Amino acid sequence: MASSVLLKPQMLELRQNLNQSLKQQLQLKMTPQLQQAIRLLQLNRMELVDAIHAEIEQNPALEDDARLERSEIEQEAALNGERPRLEEHSEPDKAREVSGDADAAGEIDWQQWLDQYNSSPPTTSIRRDAAEDIPNLEQTLSATVTLQEHLEHQVGELQMYDDDREIALQIIGALDERGYLTGERPTEDIAIALDRSVDHVERVLNTIQRLDPVGVAARCLTECLLVQLEVRGGKEPLAAKLVTKYLPELEKRNFQAIARTEEIEVDEIIAALGVIRSLDPRPARNFGGENSVYITPDIYVYKIGDDYEIVLNEDGLPKLRIAGYYKNALQNGINRDARKYVKEKLDSARWLISSIHRRQQTIYKVVESILKFQRDFFDKGIDHLKPLILRDVAQDIDMHESTVSRVTSNKYVHTPRGIFELKYFFSSSVGSASGGDDVASASVKHRIRQLIEAENPKRPMSDQAIVKALEKDDIKIARRTVAKYREAMGILSSQKRRKIM
Repeated sequence: MASSVLLKPQMLELRQNLNQSLKQQLQLKMTPQLQQAIRLLQLNRMELVDAIHAEIEQNPALEDDARLERSEIEQEAALNGERPRLEEHSEPDKAREVSGDADAAGEIDWQQWLDQYNSSPPTTSIRRDAAEDIPNLEQTLSATVTLQEHLEHQVGELQMYDDDREIALQIIGALDERGYLTGERPTEDIAIALDRSVDHVERVLNTIQRLDPVGVAARCLTECLLVQLEVRGGKEPLAAKLVTKYLPELEKRNFQAIARTEEIEVDEIIAALGVIRSLDPRPARNFGGENSVYITPDIYVYKIGDDYEIVLNEDGLPKLRIAGYYKNALQNGINRDARKYVKEKLDSARWLISSIHRRQQTIYKVVESILKFQRDFFDKGIDHLKPLILRDVAQDIDMHESTVSRVTSNKYVHTPRGIFELKYFFSSSVGSASGGDDVASASVKHRIRQLIEAENPKRPMSDQAIVKALEKDDIKIARRTVAKYREAMGILSSQKRRKIM
């Protein structure tokens, strides 16, 4: 009896835990089509072209200008109740397997047929003998000589033992993009990796550092500059001493302190500094650099009279259409599985075309709104750029702020004022000294750059002096904000900009 009393609370608790409840909950799930639309929205024009070509390769229901001629033949064959001639694209035996008795019975293996169609190489009108004369793509490319290739060529011309050559190649392979040999103990690491002595590695390193460019494979800036001074003949002892002992002071232009310590004249330091400036602190500067990147605008803004016209850049974009043959295939009595497969491909093709169309419309609307807000910039220049945030454009075109963010990322517009990333037109505001309209931060940065470019090189403007000058332009800004903008533009402080000579 006692045991049953003890079990009752536990059983009651168990019943409470097992109670079922019904609760409504609203969740937002992204379909694959919506994910594709968002992905296309944030691609720039070149990425969009690549994505379209990739989709064309995967979906035989899509066609562009490259497939137009073949598509017309297929459509004509479909209207005549004939099967397209696959002998051009597949082996004859395989073609007969698809278009033989199964065709007469109306039970075509569409999966096999579409796979053959999608994987078959396109036909070409170039004669075989003419095609053989066309160079491969690799033969038409030219590459910049890298620093490693340049050094390896020089090592190959030196008379070196095999052990030395092995160490040299190991050193060359360990250089960074500046041409420096980095690491806490680079020579020790190479010695351990090749089972050589550190002295042996140091001797080979000494040889590599005196190849062209001189100073390459240095382990620090001081060593790089000293090697270059040594190769010049060692005729600049003061320059070598300054490099060895006073690089931080030289950077701060603290010439008076150096002169007092070394008991020499400031003019001598300035003369030695001229020698140091002729050295190259980055030996790899002229090797292996990236080729110039040319920006292809996604949209153009042309000025026609007193008005502006917006034109989307669709040059090079494939002109997509639904392959007529596949639309007609659904009406040809194919079996259920084949019908499902073809319908999926057609739906995917239609959705892609629709997504691209909406993407282009959205970009147009965003640029149209930017033009409305920043009309003074287009008419008068950067000094008239206004503060603008994503929310302003989003509310203007009745879209979500995240959509505007995706549209403006990594996309460029060609304007009468130059080529700009769409993000350029969005900037925070800086207050007016007189309480008038705020100024865009991009305009303030431009004005700071103008002031610094016009300054006296021997007496550069301090950040506080720039603040005073901006106040005359009715711009209220703190000194630390000027410093932040200056550093963001890669401009040195006044102390480091000062020219002695």
